[in-house]
Amino acid sequence: MNMMGVINLDNEKDFLNELTYFRCGAAVPFAGRYRLIDFVLSSMTNAHLNEIAVFTRSKYRSLNDHLGKGKCWDLDIKHGGLFILPPDWNDPTDISKGDLQHFHNNLDFFHRSKAEYVIISGSQHVCNVDYEDAYQQHLQSGADVTVIYKKVDRLETEHKQCQKLDVQADGRVLEITNEEYNNNIYMNMYIINKSFLLQLLEEGIAYGASHFFNDCIASKVKSLNIQAYEYTGVHSVINSVESYYKGNLQLLDRKFYQDLFDKELTVFTKVKDEPPAKYLHGSKVTNSIVGNGCVIEGTVENSILFRGVKVEKGAVIKNSIIMQRGVIKEGSVMEHVILDKDVSVTNGKRLIGNEQIPFVIPKRKVI
Repeated sequence: MNMMGVINLDNEKDFLNELTYFRCGAAVPFAGRYRLIDFVLSSMTNAHLNEIAVFTRSKYRSLNDHLGKGKCWDLDIKHGGLFILPPDWNDPTDISKGDLQHFHNNLDFFHRSKAEYVIISGSQHVCNVDYEDAYQQHLQSGADVTVIYKKVDRLETEHKQCQKLDVQADGRVLEITNEEYNNNIYMNMYIINKSFLLQLLEEGIAYGASHFFNDCIASKVKSLNIQAYEYTGVHSVINSVESYYKGNLQLLDRKFYQDLFDKELTVFTKVKDEPPAKYLHGSKVTNSIVGNGCVIEGTVENSILFRGVKVEKGAVIKNSIIMQRGVIKEGSVMEHVILDKDVSVTNGKRLIGNEQIPFVIPKRKVI
């Protein structure tokens, strides 16, 4: 396909509190073995994009460790591949700001590619998009820009922070707004001709723009032909601790899980060679996702356990998310909690949150 990819993390804030103390949001673990960035990156590789850049700004050590050279997404190739691009501050003549710095200071990434089109996305929308289909619609419509959106049946709290689209019957976008009661959720994904992108970039820098999409595209919605592509698959927005908790536990719905992890559109992640989970005598596990390497002797209900979690005899975990290598000692009770990586809970402790405000423990803590 004649398209390259950009995963733009520059405008994504540290929206997950304790979970983003030491990592950017795109690197936060999700669904028992993945990271949030895996979904958009996999959608791009499923569409046969072989040149993908990740625009990072801060706290990307964990992201670098997870992505490596892109081998798990078949991007460790001689020509093209995966590029993790922090902003370059070495040009004393550079007057660009905001995420326009990323585009401007990494112009070589665009100039060296033979691709004529670019798809740009963030990482906060968990979904499994067929970018090939969106690309074909973009070509057929003759659009300047094609934006991808999801029409939701019910507006949730996390949707309030999302931009919304006013879409005509013929697919043309009339307005891009923050209207509270609009059900057309813009998914921070759009397709644009590369040469047009570079033209808008040059104009944006000249006029002091700082947000490429908002200042260079959305502000010109009246003069540009912006078309909308409707994504109809399952979808979660992860932009708060509450939405992260809800988005994970939503995966315990078998149909939602199967629709997200479509067999034809595989979601890839970093491979780790670990033994299967071990269920010892006396263990009881119901309606849960359990990662490789877990050892369970206690009770687990309606929860997600990442790789290498240990649940000792008499321990009870309900409606909770326990990340890699967590240890829940004998007699402890966890309800509506999120434990980050390498958290150890000692004997007999009780941590109780609720669905609206889950109890969050940052990584490597001993409780």
